[in-house]
Amino acid sequence: MKIKCLVLLSTILFYQLSFGQPNSKTSAIITQFSNQLNTDLQKDNLHGSISAAIVQNNKIIWAGAFGYSKFEKDLLADTDNIYRIGSITKTFTATLLMLLVEEGKIKLDEPVEKYLPEVKKLIGYDQVHQITFRQLASHTSGLNREPDLKGADVGPLNEWEEKVLTCITKTSFRSKPAEQYWYSNIGYAILGLALSRATGVPYMQMVQQRIFMPLKMNNTFFSLPDDKLPHMAEGNSNGGNKNNMEQPRLELKGRGYKVPNGGIYSTPRDLAKFAMALAGQTKLLSTQSREQMQEVPAGGKGYGLGLALYKKEDLDEIEHDGSVPGYVAEMAIDKSSGYAVIMMRNYNIGGTELNATANSLLKALKGGN
Repeated sequence: MKIKCLVLLSTILFYQLSFGQPNSKTSAIITQFSNQLNTDLQKDNLHGSISAAIVQNNKIIWAGAFGYSKFEKDLLADTDNIYRIGSITKTFTATLLMLLVEEGKIKLDEPVEKYLPEVKKLIGYDQVHQITFRQLASHTSGLNREPDLKGADVGPLNEWEEKVLTCITKTSFRSKPAEQYWYSNIGYAILGLALSRATGVPYMQMVQQRIFMPLKMNNTFFSLPDDKLPHMAEGNSNGGNKNNMEQPRLELKGRGYKVPNGGIYSTPRDLAKFAMALAGQTKLLSTQSREQMQEVPAGGKGYGLGLALYKKEDLDEIEHDGSVPGYVAEMAIDKSSGYAVIMMRNYNIGGTELNATANSLLKALKGGN
């Protein structure tokens, strides 16, 4: 049995970068974490990859990649591979919202219809109170998760705004605004479009200029440039003992209305820069704005503005995860210790449960100080 284990470990494909000088306890915890990712990847046996980064306060202290970036080629994954981050995009949209609030362009509790009157076409809108920016960003608008429209999540990237407008007429309410938390993808798409209308600047351009560029997130995009395509980790929408690599390929061309709620591509090291900004380690948002993002509004439950909030097991955590066909991602930050972890994988179902693994690692890192 020992011989078999040694053989297995010798075949593990692992690329890592270390930054700084973690103490011996921290180094041991990181080694255990990386070994677990390796082991899970091998057991999954899908020829896929997982990539991760760990942050301590204002620096990345470790980054690593495991496995292969292409399912049909023996191309080793590395920390420059690009993945889809899914719903972590919502945190970027909420951050843009707060930047515009800081500049006085909009107010959190203004009705969205002031800038996007088309929301009046939501099914049942005349029977509810006006929806505000805060409610859309906190999933307390009362809107259903998805529009009742076949093919809503299909379509070119440059037509996403038109798709949102079509979806509005096919979207109804689950509850009245500010009554309960109900996760809404279409709500975040409406939010992104409303921010464009309020400023007269396209949503994707604003995120690029106000977040990606200031944080030097040079490998983060809504649309992959041609020279970055070779760095894209190929996705596998696996499940039910079936592998589907065609759907993730098709979604490279666009995901219909799902842009402000799930359209970003990135790397763990780039997303680590965003995590540092959310923790206040690098300048992007004011302290007041970051605090507002971490407040649960009326009707809310464990979610602020673009951030899930957890206080458990001695952790004071802000996080978001993401899942789209072929990709899953996790970004978790423990405010009390200054540690953060980012993970990305190019298949949906596997042995590493990203959220639980992130919580366990952050707890261990905090205890190792």
